[in-house]
Amino acid sequence: MILGLPVWVFLCIIFIFLSGYMAFRAMKAEQKIEQQFIEKEGRVYLSRMEEEKEKRSKQNDQLRQRAR
Repeated sequence: MILGLPVWVFLCIIFIFLSGYMAFRAMKAEQKIEQQFIEKEGRVYLSRMEEEKEKRSKQNDQLRQRAR
């Protein structure tokens, strides 16, 4: 016994800190996964916008050619 406290008290304190560390690691990993998902969805959204822009541009070009 150190400082008059049983060993199990020290083990509990160590496990509390270990649990906090593991929770922190899990939180960081989840944030990283969320960020990757957000970036992926952003790329999909931008590609859809580009496709729509090209589609509208082609339609406008066809309308201009018909008007001539």
